[in-house]
Amino acid sequence: MHEYGRGPDGAPGWDRVSRETDPHGDSDRSASLSVSFESGEQSVPQPRAGNGGQVYGTPLGDSDVSVSEPRRPAPAPRSGPSSAPVSGSAAVPASAPPVSAQPVSAPPVGVAAEPAPNGASADEHVSRETPDRDEVDPPLAMEALRAVQILNPSGEIIMPRPDHPRVLCVANQKGGVGKTTTTVNLAVALALHGNRVLVVDLDPQGNASTGLNVPHHAGVPDVYDCLIDNVPLADVAQPVEGIPNLFCVPATIDLAGAEIELVSVVARESRLQRAITAHPEKFDYVFIDCPPSLGLLTVNALCAAQEVLIPIQCEYYALEGLNQLINNINLVRQHLNPTLDVSTILLTMYDRRTRLADAVEQDVRNHFGSKVLEAVIPRNVRVSEAPSYGQSVMTYDPGSRGATSYFEAALEIAMRGVNTGGAA
Repeated sequence: MHEYGRGPDGAPGWDRVSRETDPHGDSDRSASLSVSFESGEQSVPQPRAGNGGQVYGTPLGDSDVSVSEPRRPAPAPRSGPSSAPVSGSAAVPASAPPVSAQPVSAPPVGVAAEPAPNGASADEHVSRETPDRDEVDPPLAMEALRAVQILNPSGEIIMPRPDHPRVLCVANQKGGVGKTTTTVNLAVALALHGNRVLVVDLDPQGNASTGLNVPHHAGVPDVYDCLIDNVPLADVAQPVEGIPNLFCVPATIDLAGAEIELVSVVARESRLQRAITAHPEKFDYVFIDCPPSLGLLTVNALCAAQEVLIPIQCEYYALEGLNQLINNINLVRQHLNPTLDVSTILLTMYDRRTRLADAVEQDVRNHFGSKVLEAVIPRNVRVSEAPSYGQSVMTYDPGSRGATSYFEAALEIAMRGVNTGGAA
């Protein structure tokens, strides 16, 4: 401790006392007012920012330091918000909160930005929520691209035409497996890509006619007239509106009594075959939509077809009746149509959330092998909505997953027919 000069009245002018501060910044002794050497006036204590509090006089961390020269008197206090004088280093006002160091996102105006480390550009250090265009296309752009590919406005032939007409019978005695939906969408997909397609609606419910927006009310010439009254198929077939090269032979409620009437008809199993063969125009594909039964209508379809396309729902009940269908197909092959072949198996209503669908798929692929198409039709609400608008899913929502899956299935059928000489 050093003793300094005395004041005018003989009193000691300054006694320098070393103060110790605790770790929290609070002084053990009360802060006293400093006395001026010359005038004896009191000066306002100087607040300094500390860790968790304010300490007057000596800054935090300078405890037990003796000063060899007297402290200069502080200037008189000023009125206003910033009344605290500055002594030594800059003091923080008592009302201001502690300032924390924050990174500056952008340099001030007129100041050049510092270069990024390692020579990297500044954009590489900025987070972007939207990916670059080169990385991935937006979902809407991908959907639009699929829609253009399916609708084929340019008329480019993506699906090759077969060397000779292919007659496919879409059959399964299990109802609700997607026979009509498969028939309609495959026919539309092939027709949109340069193939001439004929759809024969052999189901008395007439759902295929509804999906193609073809009139099939009572009194409309239909396939019943061809089977019972020998009306030429060309007089019954109607062009499908909006789809070039696609024609449909509708079915009305009259077809429900055709099975009873065909019992007494000569060569009842081959009535449909003669009608298709007598058609003057040659089609690339003829799809026959069968009813969910194994009656005379289905037998007529099996006798008229060269190939059988079996839609299989990815559930256990669909597998249960498949054995009986295969047995009936073998009987028709042995006695009525030796060229008949089960060429295509299509898995429909596939639900990827369930293990059952995966198990059914594996069983079908293990049993039928290469006859099962690689394309699998998923459960898609757009496929179910399309018939209510008189459309197929290919035209109703061409960018949906259902339309894309049916397009891939149609392309696979077309490619198989070309690679195997017309028989998939």
